[in-house]
Amino acid sequence: MAAINRDDVAHLARLAHIEMTDQELDTMAGELAVIVDSVKSVSEAAGNDVPATSHPIPLTNVFRDDVVGHTFTAEQALSGAPDSDDNRFKVPAILDEA
Repeated sequence: MAAINRDDVAHLARLAHIEMTDQELDTMAGELAVIVDSVKSVSEAAGNDVPATSHPIPLTNVFRDDVVGHTFTAEQALSGAPDSDDNRFKVPAILDEA
């Protein structure tokens, strides 16, 4: 098994602001260890002759010229906003920060 323990999961939960019970921490530690072991086994199967890829088929970006089109003034953009302040949209706070 990978070295994922309950303390690691508790630390990650704190960083993500996720509340977890003791049972959930123990369960998640086991599940994450299985995932890490699975990824490790796949990594070991790929030899040096296998190139690293992120997609099974080649991808190509489609680009277009960056042309400035019609833009709104601040007043036009804010005309339908329920609330604004100092030429900006005003929205409810979602974090406990000032």
